[in-house]
Amino acid sequence: MPFCPNCRYEYKEGIKICPDCNIPLVPELIDEEWVIVYTSDQLYEVQMLKDTLESAGIDANILSQKDSSFPGTGDLAVIKLLVKSEDVSSAVDYIKQLNNSKPDNGE
Repeated sequence: MPFCPNCRYEYKEGIKICPDCNIPLVPELIDEEWVIVYTSDQLYEVQMLKDTLESAGIDANILSQKDSSFPGTGDLAVIKLLVKSEDVSSAVDYIKQLNNSKPDNGE
């Protein structure tokens, strides 16, 4: 049976993505400590950082707490980027470098 590595729920065979966390399921859970290294209200931003970290060899997961049934205006979601505890310093350094290399508007 597949499991979600974030919420740790077990799903029926054939389900590939966790409907709550919107991430791929894994065949088994491994007890690893995941640490939040970045938060945003924009899924595309967190997804790009996840892809960039993974291309650098750092495993990452996204935990989205978006509730589409919430009747509020605007996007009130908190989307978290998590990495394994042993990769925290590398991931944070990498994210800082990426943020520092963004061009300023108006230049």
